[in-house]
Amino acid sequence: MPTIVILGKLKVQVFADDHNPPHFHAVTPDHEALIRISDLQILQGQIARRDYERLLDWASSNENRGLLEDAWKRLNQR
Repeated sequence: MPTIVILGKLKVQVFADDHNPPHFHAVTPDHEALIRISDLQILQGQIARRDYERLLDWASSNENRGLLEDAWKRLNQR
């Protein structure tokens, strides 16, 4: 489970051989949520509002969204 970035106490991870739709895991000491890459919506789990807002700020840039998409494609080649 490669960590793509650490934002304070929040880790953004993409797992290998994971299920669709393409998503990443947002992990904090207290919560974990699965976030869809295409629209940054929470698919499953929970995350504190402050952490989700920080995550949205980071993942909304084209460069960082590209990092997530590339990591998903590289780790989930089927």
